[in-house]
Amino acid sequence: MRHPPTTHLLYLHGFRSSPNSTKAQVMARRIAASHPEVHWWCPQLPPSPREAIDMVMRGIASWPRESMAVVGSSLGGFYATYVAGMTRCPTVLLNPAVDPARDLARHIGTQSQWHDPAQQFHFRPEYIGELKALEVGALPRPERCFAIVAKGDEVLDWREMSARYSGSRVKLLSKGDHALSDFERAHLDEVMAFLNL
Repeated sequence: MRHPPTTHLLYLHGFRSSPNSTKAQVMARRIAASHPEVHWWCPQLPPSPREAIDMVMRGIASWPRESMAVVGSSLGGFYATYVAGMTRCPTVLLNPAVDPARDLARHIGTQSQWHDPAQQFHFRPEYIGELKALEVGALPRPERCFAIVAKGDEVLDWREMSARYSGSRVKLLSKGDHALSDFERAHLDEVMAFLNL
């Protein structure tokens, strides 16, 4: 069953990323140009997963569950899966992290942002436990999830991503990269259609 048009859209960026990420900017421009009535929110997520999710859940507390949606990239895809588990809203996942507690354990220490290397943050050991606490099981509404997974992802395992969202719609790209460099040209229209925009 087709869900109502999206009125409130949340975008969650990945690890070491920001609202300045290419995909976030592409989506923000499309929403502003074609759907200015949609409430768009792409927050800068704090390094602490617990703080990040607390901020997100507070921020969307008053949003209408029947017409909100979330898009998440990489680690943001893991967070978006948590949001989907809590709200059952339509969800788009772009090369989503499946087990960040495992994958980010080797990144403990000082990190810099991709888009502004002068911006540094400390990824603390306790954040691994915070990530584990955010793991959700099978999504209650898997048909409301659309995952774009690139076999050429140099950071995450496409097999793991595909298996995690096997009950959902998965667009499996034969090549591609972690950043989905062709997002605007090859995938944006499909994402907007899924969001009923």
